[in-house]
Amino acid sequence: MARNMLIQPFLKWAGGKRQLIKEIEKYFPNKISTYYEPFLGGGAVLFYLQPKKAIINDYNADLINTYKVIMDNIEELIENLKKHKNTSEYFYYIRGLDRKPEFKNLNNIEKASRLIYLNKTCYNGLFRVNSQGEFNTPFGNYKNPNIVNEHVLRVVNKYLNENDIRILNYDFEEALKGIRKGSFVYFDPPYMPISDSSSFTGYTLDGFNIEDQIRLKNLCDNLDGKGVKFLLSNSSAPFILDLYKDYNIEFVNAKRSINSIAGGRGEIKEILVKNYDL
Repeated sequence: MARNMLIQPFLKWAGGKRQLIKEIEKYFPNKISTYYEPFLGGGAVLFYLQPKKAIINDYNADLINTYKVIMDNIEELIENLKKHKNTSEYFYYIRGLDRKPEFKNLNNIEKASRLIYLNKTCYNGLFRVNSQGEFNTPFGNYKNPNIVNEHVLRVVNKYLNENDIRILNYDFEEALKGIRKGSFVYFDPPYMPISDSSSFTGYTLDGFNIEDQIRLKNLCDNLDGKGVKFLLSNSSAPFILDLYKDYNIEFVNAKRSINSIAGGRGEIKEILVKNYDL
């Protein structure tokens, strides 16, 4: 079936793969029974590949809530998004809700609307939380941000509902329970930083540490033992290159547009790890 080019990410997300997708596509297997993506993020690969059967997951509960609301409550979400204002005063009021007791009284639609609004209006689209799980990116001061991207939200809603898509909010290992041969997994975890200043672990409260990287590698070994194909993105940090040295490693050039430090944006080498030949 022809790909619907109108289906695309509705959020800008740290580590997003939109500009790398053509490179990643070269390594997709020809046949996939069920597509798994345990680190969903902005969903660029999912929306490009558009599998008919998929299990998608992310550890960020607010993000997964937003996907579920788009799937189940699209009209209410669009109406709520129309209420938002692009002013500094209003932005900091909405941003500060997660520091107040009334935050727990927001319903799922209001929480999804808040996340999309903050993503569209915060500085450089950087979703970042502090150690208490509070959103802390400053106001972007953009002239005309597309807060209510109604068309994209509707085509994403249509895709999620017209296909067999399960949306989960688990740890990445739990999300792959019961996986069978013939399935395909694309891993896009928080990258191992090449230097301490380039870490992007701020978009889940608990971060993603070196033990998690090792746990992910062990999961890949288990998948390989079951004959399940996987493709994994990560940085070209020496630790990662050594960790996956027994697999096929491809180097790709990526441009990073989201970084809190302007000098940290630009072209860097990333890797793709796979356990199969095309």
